Amino acid sequence: MEHVPALDEDLKKTLGPATAKVLAEQLGLHTALDLLHHYPRRYAERGELTPLTELADQLDEHVTVVAQVADARILTFNGGRGKRLEVTITDGSGRLQLVFFGAGVHKPHKDLLPGTRAMFAGKVGMFNRKLQLAHPAYELLSADASDQDAATAFANQLIPIYPACAKLESWKISKCVDAVLPGAREAVDPLPPALREDRALVPLTEALLKIHRPATKADIEDARRRLKWDEAFVLQVALARRRHTDSQLPAVPRRPTPGGLLDTFDATLPFTLTEGQQTVSKEIFDDLGTEHPMHRLLQGEVGSGKTLVALRAMLAVVDAGGQAAMLAPTEVLAQQHHRSITEMMGELAEGGMLGGSDMGTKVVLLTGSMGVPARRRALLDLVTGEAGIVIGTHALIEDKVQFHDLGLVVVDEQHRFGVEQRDALRSKGKQPPHLLVMTATPIPRTVAMTVFGDLETSVLDQLPAGRSPIATHVVPAKDKPHFLARAWERVREEVENGHQAYVVCPRIGDEADDPKKKTAEDESEKRPPLAVLEIAEQLSRGPLAGLRVEVLHGRMDPADKDDVMRRFTAGEVKVLVATTVIEVGVNVPNSTVMVIMDADRFGVSQLHQLRGRVGRGSAPGLCLLVSEMHEASPARARLAAVAATLDGFELSRIDLEQRREGDVLGQAQSGVRSSLRMLAVIEDEEVIAQAREEATRVVAEDPELERLPGLRAALDALLDTEREQYLEKG
Repeated sequence: MEHVPALDEDLKKTLGPATAKVLAEQLGLHTALDLLHHYPRRYAERGELTPLTELADQLDEHVTVVAQVADARILTFNGGRGKRLEVTITDGSGRLQLVFFGAGVHKPHKDLLPGTRAMFAGKVGMFNRKLQLAHPAYELLSADASDQDAATAFANQLIPIYPACAKLESWKISKCVDAVLPGAREAVDPLPPALREDRALVPLTEALLKIHRPATKADIEDARRRLKWDEAFVLQVALARRRHTDSQLPAVPRRPTPGGLLDTFDATLPFTLTEGQQTVSKEIFDDLGTEHPMHRLLQGEVGSGKTLVALRAMLAVVDAGGQAAMLAPTEVLAQQHHRSITEMMGELAEGGMLGGSDMGTKVVLLTGSMGVPARRRALLDLVTGEAGIVIGTHALIEDKVQFHDLGLVVVDEQHRFGVEQRDALRSKGKQPPHLLVMTATPIPRTVAMTVFGDLETSVLDQLPAGRSPIATHVVPAKDKPHFLARAWERVREEVENGHQAYVVCPRIGDEADDPKKKTAEDESEKRPPLAVLEIAEQLSRGPLAGLRVEVLHGRMDPADKDDVMRRFTAGEVKVLVATTVIEVGVNVPNSTVMVIMDADRFGVSQLHQLRGRVGRGSAPGLCLLVSEMHEASPARARLAAVAATLDGFELSRIDLEQRREGDVLGQAQSGVRSSLRMLAVIEDEEVIAQAREEATRVVAEDPELERLPGLRAALDALLDTEREQYLEKG
């Protein structure tokens, strides 16, 4: 009887140690079940031509194409000593060149005759501005009658093309899948039978067979529908259980006192709140008034006034006798928040101090680099309850820090904190405090339901009155060097008009971040990313000579950082050359222009965040994206998208679409592979929304899933320890 591999069996037993090692190291596949969930990226048909035209978007990626040889010729170089085989392949939509060198030219020269069809796999490279595959692996698709087996195997059949790697081509992965496919019939179905019938979904075993070995395109559709539901549903059940657990926790209701600190503060505001700010504040106050902890995500465009909304929530908690803590990811940001909050509150931030308001409270700052006396004072103010509001970095989490009565935790730029940090701060409350998570990175609704599914979401999408528009332009430094010269002239003009500028670089440029010796992987990179220290020096000596240029980066001494930031805010420093430490929270209304060097090395959302640092006053903002990438590259298309719109939600959509295979649950979790292989968070909004509804219902009826052992097993597989932590990180 044939050996049917158990689904949790190590692939070494089935495929041998060498292949199993490549699958584990390169693709993160360890067991038969992992391999069954490694789905084909697409399918090629024997009669169908694969679009070679799409390869431009896949530079430096491993691809598999099915095409026909148009011509092949051997060229010599080095006086006839070197040989190169150039093969041109076509698929009707486009042409692509393959190259083979040295002794490796003879076999392909014999195999790849004009008219031959084959599958080719390799890494897409660029040579002389043309796309090519160097030394691709290939498998001939023979139609020769004498090669009956191959002909039958490929005739009319959909050929699965798997996400592959350099050491294991798609067709070899396909053979590995053949070895474990019989085990698919052992797969435990996570979906409740009633849900499967209601939604007319095929059983899991059938879906796995159809996705890997479809007979028709309808098979692929059936399988995809089913497998998307699995991923969406299991994930939403995990999040629904998290929400259910949170809803059982006790919390102290914190309702604002009429005529208290919040009302007094509101009366001092020199402007009226936007409609969005009023709506979101009401949602937050309703949550704060309940006997279970609030878990709310506040997302808002750069400059939409999130800090003001968070401050009003903190004041409401102080009114109700509690304390509020705001956790910021960097010292620069913590200091900035402390400055802007004390300025906004005025004498209300000086409770108990000479000249302070009787109605006020103390607002203290706590960071790792504070001197001992200041730190001791801050800690005392917290434990006695004298300080109603504390703003700090990771220093807030240390054991020494004790609160009198912690009622609200505000986490700024959530994605920068680990679960342990958030939970360590929350554990300092006598009862679980309310939680408000803020992010300026706009998140499409589906991603919010997927990544932040344990939090209720509020969105601020209106900009306050008085915000200026920001014009964004791409500066092609290599093709048009005079454009870059003009960019520095624009900076000089802005400074001469009384304004200030940022110049952002991807790297610091000290010994600690010197690029290591090039590996084979990054040979294609002609130079390391531009660095703050080098660019600052070049600008001071060259195009910006005579202007006050200073640097800011994460490895500076905290006191120096604060000093530079203070002088920049005061207008003494005219041009600040910085890393992305200025990405969030830095608010200098007089800064009107930002030049981002090597802009192609930043993500779309990050560029949008950086750009939000200018145009914060009454003068219009200008953002210049400097890049040496050629016009047809995907990187330049990304920059053009950023230049074309100021809508952060639109940009975050583009960002996600471009990341294709990325795991919305955090690819960086060590040893944890992407849990979303079939579900596309942008396209499958409907499935995610329906799965969320079903999951909420299932968990309400059976929180421990006792009646659904298959679902429990799938959940355990998804939520190994690290994954669970990541979900908690929200």
